[in-house]
Amino acid sequence: MPKLKTNSGAKKRFALTGTGKIKRKHAFKSHILTKKTLKQKRNLTHTGLVSRVDAKSVKALLANH
Repeated sequence: MPKLKTNSGAKKRFALTGTGKIKRKHAFKSHILTKKTLKQKRNLTHTGLVSRVDAKSVKALLANH
């Protein structure tokens, strides 16, 4: 059986924590920032965690990571 490849897009977007949870960045922080408030941009800076519902599918993409 061939080796499974890790999804390249997923390995750039997600990181595993020590406890096995998946870290992610917030969306809407890359462009058109002039119309967003400072508070909104500041809160988007922090990393979040992938929800339990989506964690299984993201872990499948990170199979060999």
